[in-house]
Amino acid sequence: MPAKTQTVGATYQVARQNKKKDTMPITILIGAQWGDEGKGRVVDWLAASADIVARYAGGDNAGHTVALDGEVYKLHMIPSGILHSDVVSVMGNGMVINPVNLVREINVLRKMGVDITPERLVISSRAHIITPAHIALDKARELALGDNKIGTTLRGIGPAYLDKTGRAGIRTGDMLLDVEEYAERLVNAIELSNEDLRSQGLGTLDAREAAHSYLEAADFLRPYIRDVSIYLYQALKAGKKVVCEGAQGTLLDIDHGSYPFVTSSSPTAGGALTGLGVGPLFVERVLGVAKAFSTRVGGGPMPTELHGDIAQHFRGSGVNFWDEFGTTTGRPRRCGWLDVVMLRYAVSVNGLSELMLTKMDILSGLDELQLATAYEIDGDRYDYPPVTNEQLERAKPVYETMPGWREDISNCRHFSDLPAAARDYIRRVSQLCDVPIDMVSVGPERDQLVLKGTSEGLPTAAQAM
Repeated sequence: MPAKTQTVGATYQVARQNKKKDTMPITILIGAQWGDEGKGRVVDWLAASADIVARYAGGDNAGHTVALDGEVYKLHMIPSGILHSDVVSVMGNGMVINPVNLVREINVLRKMGVDITPERLVISSRAHIITPAHIALDKARELALGDNKIGTTLRGIGPAYLDKTGRAGIRTGDMLLDVEEYAERLVNAIELSNEDLRSQGLGTLDAREAAHSYLEAADFLRPYIRDVSIYLYQALKAGKKVVCEGAQGTLLDIDHGSYPFVTSSSPTAGGALTGLGVGPLFVERVLGVAKAFSTRVGGGPMPTELHGDIAQHFRGSGVNFWDEFGTTTGRPRRCGWLDVVMLRYAVSVNGLSELMLTKMDILSGLDELQLATAYEIDGDRYDYPPVTNEQLERAKPVYETMPGWREDISNCRHFSDLPAAARDYIRRVSQLCDVPIDMVSVGPERDQLVLKGTSEGLPTAAQAM
């Protein structure tokens, strides 16, 4: 572990020293928008008071970026807790894993000085494997959709989950089999997918050649694979603190998002439990993370989407990693004013105990800010999203105007340091969503956080504004 990752603020140090003070062992971290909310750096912060960080959904379609003293770590599958030398990172059964890309990510992080061993990284034997055929099918299906494409990352995520629910998938535990048996399963799965590709008039894969790199990855990953559900149960019974790391966001949930413009898994609080095999009685906090404005990648309705100067202000130039371009794909994100209607919905779906706002610093420099507090659809008012996408496409945001601020807030560390307009903005979002906000970020670095109502470590219970 690089020595610089230990150079943090006093609040962070106190949080590490007080690891065992909370009464219940699980904190679930949820993306409360369309993903890309800045969850990675929040997990990095929460890991200061955790023993285990466990990711429960998605694959390398997600990207979490963490900045530590000028060094940028881009994580696609491995939980953000890996950047803490005394934290175990867990990849849960709810994930789909590309073994070749996982080995590559491990090696990149090792070159950056991160210690990764089977004692520090645990992979569920029940997670499903993304094969080369899944990636080919993903690209083929997006191509076939034409103008109606969903906007997937083309990483094979959807086809891998389809095979999982269709009982035709390969699990990471299969890598523990005899090499010949594992190879045969891979080849058979790729050949089966080739039939689908062939039926669409597309090129097929050389099954044995495609399987070769997967056999090498299996040799590398075998020591990391175990039964995660039992591992976590024993750790929780022993009093270990666990942070459940979400990928994507609530509005991309397969059940609760704007279907079909969604991901293939459940990035909500319920998905954390099924994606790790743990029970709800261990849960203490459900912390939602949302940007101070809205962004979305890919297709689907976005009522508050903006174009022009303000959208560009939110998006940035793309020069800095903190700008609004996808960690995994590099695609520019759609940007708009904060959609409180959607945020209010995320609070209800997840039962959030508290909410954190990220990227408050990006709002600096705007004279006025808008909050979408409701929708108007065909003359009716909606405080929550409508049932159908067709209605959502016709939704006209009902905006509330608030004063902005010009001050640079990146060096603020206490709520009282923020300009009055920024404090009012936070209070108003909290009031509209009926959930406390005790923490906001004002920059990409680990210590660029403003905590309200506490002077010693992370807040464990939200306090009224």
